[in-house]
Amino acid sequence: MPMLTSEIPKNGVFAAICLILSIAACCAHASGEGEAVWQTAAERTGYRETGTYVEAVAYCKRLADASPFAHYTTFGQSARGRDLPLLILSRDEKPASGAAHRSGKAVMLIQNCIHAGECAGKDASLALARDIVVTRSLVDLIDKIDILIMPVFNVDGHERRSAFNRVNQNGPDEMGWRVTAANLNLNRDYTKADTVEMRHWLRLWDEWDPDLLIDNHTTDGSDHRYDVLYASAMHENTASEIAAYTQDVLYPAVWPRVEADGFTAMPYFSYVDRADPSKGIYGSSSFTPRFSTGYAGVCNRPSILVETHALKPFRTRVLSTYSIMRRVLEEVNRDVAALRGAVTGADASTKKQFTQRDAESNAQSMPLRFEREETWQPFVFKGVRIEKRESDIIDGEVLVYTADAVDYTSRFSDAISATVEAVPPTAYVIPPEWAFVRELLDLHGITYRVLSERTAFRLDYARCSQVRFAGRPFEGHARPAYDIETVTRDVDMPPGTMVVPVGQPLARLVMHLFEPKGPDSVLAWGFFNQVFEQKEYVETYAFEPIAREMLANDEKLKAEYDKRLKSDESFRDSPRSRINFLYERSKYWDAWKDVYPVARLAASTHEAPKSSGPRE
Repeated sequence: MPMLTSEIPKNGVFAAICLILSIAACCAHASGEGEAVWQTAAERTGYRETGTYVEAVAYCKRLADASPFAHYTTFGQSARGRDLPLLILSRDEKPASGAAHRSGKAVMLIQNCIHAGECAGKDASLALARDIVVTRSLVDLIDKIDILIMPVFNVDGHERRSAFNRVNQNGPDEMGWRVTAANLNLNRDYTKADTVEMRHWLRLWDEWDPDLLIDNHTTDGSDHRYDVLYASAMHENTASEIAAYTQDVLYPAVWPRVEADGFTAMPYFSYVDRADPSKGIYGSSSFTPRFSTGYAGVCNRPSILVETHALKPFRTRVLSTYSIMRRVLEEVNRDVAALRGAVTGADASTKKQFTQRDAESNAQSMPLRFEREETWQPFVFKGVRIEKRESDIIDGEVLVYTADAVDYTSRFSDAISATVEAVPPTAYVIPPEWAFVRELLDLHGITYRVLSERTAFRLDYARCSQVRFAGRPFEGHARPAYDIETVTRDVDMPPGTMVVPVGQPLARLVMHLFEPKGPDSVLAWGFFNQVFEQKEYVETYAFEPIAREMLANDEKLKAEYDKRLKSDESFRDSPRSRINFLYERSKYWDAWKDVYPVARLAASTHEAPKSSGPRE
């Protein structure tokens, strides 16, 4: 029986795939290798199981040994010392970063098991690699593309295998765990780079400079009749060239072919009301750069988030992922110039947009946060009948998804609008004591310079007020919320100060990292929480005479103090609060408390001279 063809779930659907893979099996047999030799763990077990990390690595090494088009390497080690595997498919004898682009080819990165229990992409990628380099039934897919495959990204989570890791997922028998050994979610780590695994990923991304990213996942959530959901970063949170290529070139070519292969696909979505799909369906295309899709977007690279349906059979999840990757590769090979043109055009236009601007006459804002817009169009949602059942376990209603197909007359909206924006500065200026920022800049491949001598600046700082913290950490961070006001100060910055120009291809990433209002900024992630701490205090006996003099000499302060006494009983009854009120308004107060140390250099202010730096 040919590989990937037994027990086809849809009445002869997938005929094209089956024909190709049948030919592949015959080729393998003709070369003296029976098809069983090259079956993946999923195929060998009738899609009941997925292989271990060790089996995946061994399969990649076998592919490399069997074909000059396959090259196995690693790109680092996990927190527990496991190698991070990378399989490179290329017609070049010795593929290397930069070589593909110099020869006019594209580079595509396919990553799997970032959430290690969502393993369909791994099994599909191994089968696809086999069909490209061993059976060669799809060898033309590397005519104009070098393919980088991460069979398993979250390797430590992958080996925390259990039959009980994902209660809402329909197989395989055992699967990995969502997060790393350090209990961190890699798909929330692209900007902050807490994990050793992500740091290795960022170095690989910077080195190889992929033109397109596919990130293979499996959904959580509701039941419906779609086999796979997909999403890309578009609209205002990526360069127009990337959005146009994705929406007008890639999507129209890929999704009809995936549907023709027998898989029902739909944009990644959420409900207005999960219990009633007829009320409306929201699309999703605004990803912040903490996520893979959003990160690729701010780096001017198209990406596709693949989300197979957790309740579909594992076989369907593997085959649908295989279909998507194959169809994307076909389209890129058909017109590699369109992809390369979009990428190089986006890099050039981004640098120009964020460089050639007048801060006063052409202050075009960059969006940082978005919200949905209620811009609806008619839509028929392919769902199932949903019932509600009373449960005494939760003392409430439970949704029950039946097997009955229902087409809901509904509406769809994927429109978004910016809720937080920022006008780009000329550069961000960061004091040398915040050394972790320099490491982040290097990891992300961001251009910056380092001052070799003391330099005077007029800088805009964000001073925070109403600082509050959530009741629990998120991804290991105590994330602050705050209001901000801008304060301008003349400062002398010491040697070692980092100056990060915004006018570069990674301008959007730079702003997301350093704008204090950005949801993924270093301030919002809590990397600067120590600036919110008061470090010096006063004794009442020493400061009370000073406070008395302040009130006597400042009528406005006296009025503010008296008003607070009358309106706030707790303040009136607290000697410490009363003395602190005046201390905070005195010349003895710490002028840098609550001030974000990453400053903005405006276009109209003095610019730093060029100094030697590692990324000049």
